[in-house]
Amino acid sequence: MKTKIINGNIIDVESNSVYKGTVFLKDGIIEKVEKENNTQKDDYEILDAQGGYVAPGIFDMHVHFRDPGFEYKEDIKTGLRAAVAGGVTRTACMPNTKPVNDDPAITSYMVEKAKNLKLSELYPIASITMGQKGETLTEMGLLKEAGAVAFSDDGLPVKNSDVMKRALEYVSRFNAPIISHSEEKSVSGNGVINEGKVSTLMGLLGIPAAAEEIMIARDLLLAGYTGSHMHIAHISTKGSVELVRWAKQRGFNVTAEVAIHHLTLTEEDLYKAGYDTDYKMNPPLRTSEDVEALYQGLKDGTIDTIVTDHAPHARVDKDIEFDKAPFGIIGLQTLLPLSLTLFRKGILTLPEIFVKLSLNPSKILSLKGGVIKAGEPAYLTVFSLEKYLFTKEMIESKSKNSPFIGREMEGKKLYTIVKDRIL
Repeated sequence: MKTKIINGNIIDVESNSVYKGTVFLKDGIIEKVEKENNTQKDDYEILDAQGGYVAPGIFDMHVHFRDPGFEYKEDIKTGLRAAVAGGVTRTACMPNTKPVNDDPAITSYMVEKAKNLKLSELYPIASITMGQKGETLTEMGLLKEAGAVAFSDDGLPVKNSDVMKRALEYVSRFNAPIISHSEEKSVSGNGVINEGKVSTLMGLLGIPAAAEEIMIARDLLLAGYTGSHMHIAHISTKGSVELVRWAKQRGFNVTAEVAIHHLTLTEEDLYKAGYDTDYKMNPPLRTSEDVEALYQGLKDGTIDTIVTDHAPHARVDKDIEFDKAPFGIIGLQTLLPLSLTLFRKGILTLPEIFVKLSLNPSKILSLKGGVIKAGEPAYLTVFSLEKYLFTKEMIESKSKNSPFIGREMEGKKLYTIVKDRIL
């Protein structure tokens, strides 16, 4: 199969530039890139970018697809359909399924189901401990052989420091990071939103920034001690950014991510929305000061990736009292337009955004892709800057728990290209 993408502005993450050009694809590989719009008749099928942008394919390395066990919320098929609709070429799926992804058979099930669907690609993240109980380490080597690309008890912290230390020592034998859900449960307690002015005004129990920062500090020190790769999930506070920056300055093998909703919403948005449970997530929405610190962390390289933490929940679960509703929102179809707000605000250039969305996730998980150049696998997101209203009817996920429904978006996926599949 031979295809050339014409009439596009190519986003080059390596040179931090955007230029008009043509991308040639052959059998799922980028064959060559020309810095001119090649509309000549030849034996290539033409894909018209319509004056939009050709970017390295988005890789969301933090999603929850609920399959197996909670398919009434989401399954692998609907999760990957949402990914395609959002221009996301690859996803990495967290292990808090039922049963937990702590067994190679479950990992293999996820890999094979995704492969047979021929949509976006899925890479399982297996659990650090059996049943995510924080006690006994999983057989990480066997899970890696079955297809796991990283290990995390996401949704639950590994409370025991010695268990986390041994997990880091275990993965040092092969290329796979430990992903930390940074939360000290004894401090966050029964909190449901950020602790501060808004929690007081709304009469809701708060989650202090310290609950996140205490565990990040511990895990960074363990990463420094072992020399193993620690990836800090969904950081949300100014203090967390400062801690990760401190660790990187000392040469620790540490990377970090931020969820797109923590860049685009604050606790004030929750206050304005009232007790809308679609604004309830963990970590909670923080202050505008925290958001500014997250922006700075993106700019100076402290934060490596932008993710969704896509967390589907059925309405039957969300439409209850705020303090009883589960944490989490969906995000695969809003990741692209919300990330582009960073460009419009002058925080990151377009290439810098796709370093965070594509190149760095590929590097962190030791996978090819994330760059548009000859010889690389053809993971590409083609999009326009068209404005549109994001509606519930557009959502491909089974669950519709998004605070962005009804919001005007700018940045629409035209094609999601996954090797030899143009979707």
